[in-house]
Formats: sequence, structure tokens, C-alpha cells
Amino acid sequence: MRIKYLTPVLAAAALGITALSVSAADRVLKIQTSSNASHASLAYLNEEWVPKLEAMTGGTLTVELLPIDSVVPRRETPEAIGVGILDGDLTSINYFSGIDPAFALMGDLIAGYDSADQIQAYCAQGGGKEMLQKLFDTHYPGVHVVGCGAYAREAFVSKVPIRGVADFKGIKVRSPEGLAADVFKRVGAAPVSMSGSETYSALEKGVIDAADNSAYANNDANGMHKVAKYPIFPGIHSTPILQFTVGQAVWEDLTPAEQAALETWYLAAYNGLRQHFDRLDRQLVARDKAAGELEVIDWPQAERDAFRKVAQEAWADFAAQSPLAKEVYESHVKFMKEAGLL
Repeated sequence: MRIKYLTPVLAAAALGITALSVSAADRVLKIQTSSNASHASLAYLNEEWVPKLEAMTGGTLTVELLPIDSVVPRRETPEAIGVGILDGDLTSINYFSGIDPAFALMGDLIAGYDSADQIQAYCAQGGGKEMLQKLFDTHYPGVHVVGCGAYAREAFVSKVPIRGVADFKGIKVRSPEGLAADVFKRVGAAPVSMSGSETYSALEKGVIDAADNSAYANNDANGMHKVAKYPIFPGIHSTPILQFTVGQAVWEDLTPAEQAALETWYLAAYNGLRQHFDRLDRQLVARDKAAGELEVIDWPQAERDAFRKVAQEAWADFAAQSPLAKEVYESHVKFMKEAGLL
């Protein structure tokens, strides 16, 4: 169990946070996300799905989705939920990899799943949600997992053409810490950890050559393709799993009808988000191919298989680092075998 304490940032947030929502709902849950304010995913959820939750609950409940780092640093959302600064988060599980490698394996089985749809099935029907709750019960008691899932396989942005595994040698890659960074090291790249908000500037200035960043549509919205002309699509590496959590006290304060509505809303919203991004990504790729200003690279299956083989070695090594990591690894493998993926 982790010892909870207030960092200076959390303490300041505790003193300064106030209700900013203009919603007419009786209760507004403040949820910090892992999306930048400019992300197409955040705009879509706010425009299309947040109003639906209020409608589903007859006006008793809604959420306010806040951009990354807007209230507390991204890695401190569980603590903030525990002390009531945030009501919940809709954020990357990977941010907590430093606490236990189990979070890295839970957050993104690099080069594992072929689609976001498969990950949603793992979370909803394959034991993923229950496994994530076990991680929180161990490290952040008082956090309730509403759901988990993915909405897009990330595209890869690059200033240089990377047409296969060998081309990663010597490439400076913006990458999350943990499992992703380990996989990139294994193929000869030099991972660099930085915030998503710093990625554009780092690409522009040559600090990095490429970036494990986000969905194609988000990269387009953030202007990444203005400086990185060789995106890889469909993605080769990352289908990050995001968690939707609220404080246990917040959860228990909701009525059974509100609890059911929140779970149902999340599943529906993320299915809608997945479908929206799949369509939007492909529309933008077709547009960019026709314009000819970018070279959209699609790796051949043999290279994808070679990259996945390297990643599988990293999965096993991470699984050996803690008992919970081993459980998460076995949970993924069991589901993937049942689904015919392994």
C-alpha cells in the first residue's frame, strides 16, 4: 500500500479548486484526462457524450472532462482522487508504471493487440477491469475502477522514414517510460521521456527524430505532421489502455441508477470514440496521401511480426519484476489465446 501525502502541487490544488462547470446537472464529477486541450478525442467526448450522461441520469449527474495536468500533474491523479481534489480520472494507466511494472503491462502491451476493439473486449469481458481494480486496491486504496479501454491504435510520427525494425537504430524517439521505452531500446532506438505538450517543439528543433505520440487524428490536430512528414499508419506499437476511475467514496455516494448509468455511459462513449477515430483517422490518411505532402508508411506484415517478437521478450521480462506484473501478463496472455491472437 502506498503512503498518501499531499505534494505542494496537490496541496495548492486542494486550496484552489473550485466548481467551474456551467452544467445544469445536480452533480458534476471533475475528471482529469490524459488529453491535451487540443486533442480531437477530448473535443469529441465533450461535444457528443458529456451531454448524454446528464440526459441518461435525468439531470442528476454529469462529468467535466479536464485536460492533462490542468489540476494536478498527470502521475498524481490517484492521490488527488484519494483526498477529494479530483472526483476521478480518465487517463493513461502507463503513468503509474513507476509504482509497479504491472501498470506498464496493464497500460499498453506494446505491439500486442491488433485493434482497440480487442482491448475493449479484454477490459469488459476478459478480466481486464477486475485486474486493474486489484492494482488499485494494492497501491491506491480508495479508487474505484469504472472501466478501462482503448480508442485507437496510435500512429507514429517521424521526421525520417522508418520502414522496418532495422531503421530504428540510432533514432531518438519520444516514448513513455517503462515497457515502451524498453522495446524501443531493444530495436536500437534511443528513447526520450517528455510530455506530449513538448513533442512538437522537440521534433521541430531536432531534439527527437520521432515520437510515440497519439492517434493519427490527434497528431494532425496538434500539427505534428507539419514537421514530421513520415507517419507510420496503421500503427506498429502502441494501443494504450486508459482507465476511468472515481473515488470509492464518490462511487458509494451515487445511487445505484447513477452507478449503472456511469458504467453504461463509459462503455458507450468509448465505443463511439473508437468508431469515430477509426473513421476519422482513415479519412485524414486518405486526404494526406492524395495531397502528397506526407509519405504515410504502412509496414509490411513481416516487419510487424519482427517487432512484435521483440516486444514479447520485453513482456516476459517485465512480468518477472513483480507478482502483480506476472498476474497482469498471464491475464493478457489467457485472453489473447482465447481470442486467437496468440
